[in-house]
Amino acid sequence: MEGCKGPQVYAFNPSGKTTTNGYGGGGGGEKFLHLQERVNAVRSKSNRNYQPLQLKDNVKPVVLSEDLASYGLPQTDLIEPHIESCLKSVNFVETLADVYRRMDGCPQFEISGMYLEQCAIFRGLSDPKLFRKCLKSGREHAVDVHSKVVLSAWLRFDRREDELIGVSAMDCCGRSIECWRSSLVSGYNPESATDPCTCHQRPVQNEVFVGDEECSTSFSHGDEEEDDYDMSFCIGDEEIRCRRFNIASLSRPFEAMLYDDFMESRREKINFTQNGISAKGMKAAEMFSRTRSVESFDPDIVLELLSLANKFCCNEMKFACDSYLASLVSDMDSAMLLIEHGLEETAYVLVAACLQVLLRELPNSMHNPNVSRLFCSSEGKDRLASAGHASFLLYYFITQTAMEEDMKSNTTVMLLERLGECSNVGWQKQLAFHQLGCVMLERKEYKDAQKWFEAAVEAGHVYSLAGIARAKYKRGHMYMAYKLMNSLISDCTPSGWMYQERSLYCHGKEKTMDLSTATELDPTLSYPYKYRAVTMVEENRIESAISEINKIIGFKISPDCLELRAWFLIALEDYEGALRDVRALLTLDPNYVMLHGKLQSDKLVELLRHTVQQRNQADCWMQLYDRWSSVDDIGSLAVVHHMLANDPGKSLLLFRHSLLLLRLNSHGAAMRSLREARNQATSEHERLVYEGWISYDTGYREEAISKAEESISIQRSFEAFFLKAYVLSETNSDSEASLYVIKLLEEALRCPSDGLRKGQALSNLASIYVDVDKLDNAIDCYMNALTIKHTRAHQGLARVYHLKNQRKSAYDEMTKLIEKASYNASAYEKRSEYCDREMAQSDLRMATKLDPLRTYPYRYRAAVLMDDHKESEAISELTKVIAFKPDLHLLHLRAAFHDSMGDPISTIRDCEAALCLDSSHADTLELYSKARQRSNEQQST
Repeated sequence: MEGCKGPQVYAFNPSGKTTTNGYGGGGGGEKFLHLQERVNAVRSKSNRNYQPLQLKDNVKPVVLSEDLASYGLPQTDLIEPHIESCLKSVNFVETLADVYRRMDGCPQFEISGMYLEQCAIFRGLSDPKLFRKCLKSGREHAVDVHSKVVLSAWLRFDRREDELIGVSAMDCCGRSIECWRSSLVSGYNPESATDPCTCHQRPVQNEVFVGDEECSTSFSHGDEEEDDYDMSFCIGDEEIRCRRFNIASLSRPFEAMLYDDFMESRREKINFTQNGISAKGMKAAEMFSRTRSVESFDPDIVLELLSLANKFCCNEMKFACDSYLASLVSDMDSAMLLIEHGLEETAYVLVAACLQVLLRELPNSMHNPNVSRLFCSSEGKDRLASAGHASFLLYYFITQTAMEEDMKSNTTVMLLERLGECSNVGWQKQLAFHQLGCVMLERKEYKDAQKWFEAAVEAGHVYSLAGIARAKYKRGHMYMAYKLMNSLISDCTPSGWMYQERSLYCHGKEKTMDLSTATELDPTLSYPYKYRAVTMVEENRIESAISEINKIIGFKISPDCLELRAWFLIALEDYEGALRDVRALLTLDPNYVMLHGKLQSDKLVELLRHTVQQRNQADCWMQLYDRWSSVDDIGSLAVVHHMLANDPGKSLLLFRHSLLLLRLNSHGAAMRSLREARNQATSEHERLVYEGWISYDTGYREEAISKAEESISIQRSFEAFFLKAYVLSETNSDSEASLYVIKLLEEALRCPSDGLRKGQALSNLASIYVDVDKLDNAIDCYMNALTIKHTRAHQGLARVYHLKNQRKSAYDEMTKLIEKASYNASAYEKRSEYCDREMAQSDLRMATKLDPLRTYPYRYRAAVLMDDHKESEAISELTKVIAFKPDLHLLHLRAAFHDSMGDPISTIRDCEAALCLDSSHADTLELYSKARQRSNEQQST
């Protein structure tokens, strides 16, 4: 379905031309040389002693360029790639296959741990849905309370619900898988984890202590006859009458004391003053011996009973106290009050309940010194371990939150050290030691970084060799770093990151060749593009530099690449283009600091804003329509950012913001904008729509539909109907469901909205009409969408013409889209379906050039090669893209090719890798079964 959240990446005009200031002429280059000379003079004094720019109402462009240049121009020796802080395999397909094989025969109590390993593997991939899916599966298959508590908190953190106004950390979201109450129930029941939660939306507030009120143990013994009591415990001046048999039933130690050959067994009165329990507490123990309940006692009395239960091994009483106290934990105050008691008495459920609150309040809870001390210190880890709550899982979660907040902090280092101490198996040690190396590298503690990277390599993490090389390089051992990477390239199947890393340790042609090879093997690496672009700038070829950086921005936008392009545009005095890029950059990272970490991006926006034509909100809407029509998503993003600056807190604009970011594959930034839209919503029905999109984007489709229906019940709106239609269209594909989706979209179109959204709805409606074979209705919808400048409708219209056997018309429609769009790899890809093989190959080459992440061109070329009986070349074509984009369909296709060539071993490996990504993929399961059967037959013969 052609949806508003499609995966296509549309980027800014690759030529770099704008409607105001062009790049042409040599003036820009001469200006840049002048700036470079000025910067060199400034550097001799010290780049660090810069003066903050003063904002003026009328900023002269030349003065602005020179002032910005004083911060230091881009230089090749000031940029370098980061060592990724995740598990990275030199043979990713084999790693996936190995994990799937081990999961296939894994005992049920170990399955949750296997999903955690998958989480660690998928953490480094660009698709967050794979990580979240594994996290959910890990929670569904969790057996013990500890794992349930941590995984539930992690799922909640992954959605960043703490950013939603009015949502408490302990609010129940309605899903059993994340409910804090269900997390405290031990046992293995994966089916129940997906059920809706039946507990109240708001937790019951409990008072932890009830002052000096009379203890509920001040009771009369009711129907109990005085003769039933055959002994007493004396505490101070008080005597607590008890039944010997009842007290003895509490534990084996009590039974031995009261019935075996001890003095107490022959006494009616036993002095119990020195056992650390009050008379009230002992009365409660006597009552528990009869009722087996602690519900009527005050919390402080229950704490006494817990201590008594520990001293005398009263397991039943300890469990009752543990569970009751755990039910009282509802916020940070009660958690901090009770966790010390829980740790002291090793109360497993109580500590779990307190731990749950602390984890759900991350990262803020780590700012509490007591919490920080508990998690960061070895003593704190040991105390948690004694209560059954120190694990690799726990520290893996906490370290991830700490690294996101501040990678260089002492807290992060200490947490990673605890993570290493909790590591038991190879992959856990690899991850912990490698991340410690990355953190030390960021802290510029290169000797320690090298030590930890070496430990990771010893544990089996080959990628950490790149960390060792980088640490050696930073310590002045450049040749040793080069030798290490050279040896790695010789010993392993070469990868793009290997050549990228080696390029740091050589010069001239050798460096250029390594960077070219890195891009050829992995075109998604941004450093080679950045280095080549900056080199071109140093050679006074700014237009070429912009073209080079556009190559990566075209399919993978990132703040650092947008910053570079903004720099280049400033040098050419194209301030409007630079302002666009800085605005787009801020949507990805609102706290990004530009110019070598010296100037806040929003400050630069203010400086650049005074050099361009000022636009009001109406002008911005017109500009947004133009950008949207020309399929310029980065330009659209910048316009919406401008509109938000004029009208901050406008929920509708924030929602549009999130849709654009999703189209650009910036999922984290998109969700942040969507959460802000929800917070700024001025009506209940609007808020429900945004909550519905949040639910959909985090994998809860039923909840998204429910939110849409609730919104419609309050007020009929375009967005509510559209949300429900969109989710249903992806959930059900039968004809009856399609007809219902059509009705929903028709209802949406009857509601007020702007042309941008109605164009999308018309396009979606047309797509459903195609699915139910109503082609003429589809054509009408696409034509109406084009009338309101929804240019992407050309693609849908082309599909209809193709279905009507009008291939020439289909081809022409895609040509119109290519001509109108500033940059459109998907249009070239789609047009290839409507022409002969030679022209198709040409269009697909262009699609790959513009966006190497699109998989269809590789699959098509591989299929053509197979048709021409060039099996090795076909597999090589797929292998090339799988190396940097391990895609389910690519792996399945390569497995099928191996199967047709009679290679069951390779078929099985690729099937297992594909099933690791999606264990329910029916075609792969069928192929896998056949390949295993064939392999068994070959072995038996």
